[in-house]
Amino acid sequence: MRFVLNVLWALFGGGLLTALEYLLAGALLCLTVVGIPFGVQCFKIAGLALFPFGKDFTGGHGGAPSFLFNVVWFLFAGLWIFLSHIALGLACAATLIGIPFALQHLKLAFVALAPFGTRVHERP
Repeated sequence: MRFVLNVLWALFGGGLLTALEYLLAGALLCLTVVGIPFGVQCFKIAGLALFPFGKDFTGGHGGAPSFLFNVVWFLFAGLWIFLSHIALGLACAATLIGIPFALQHLKLAFVALAPFGTRVHERP
């Protein structure tokens, strides 16, 4: 079931386009030494954006360095990415069939808000 939902997500829920955007942003950020930690987080979110069904995340790992990186991320990118996923989630929720996709956009929104110290794992 997860496979079917992930394929439908990639084709109709915006997952493929969202993952490609995160991959492009990650590649551009990795061109600079300062941007490498932020690029790695974009790659992590891209993996979740491509196959979100069957995955979950836990936050709060990493301590003070993760907190500082999350503050910088939030100020320059996190808030805008969060708002875009909320808007996409609301658009998906406008139809009954899009509600599962809307929930995945909400999941991505919270991961994109503060990705440092967040771990993505398979749901049992």
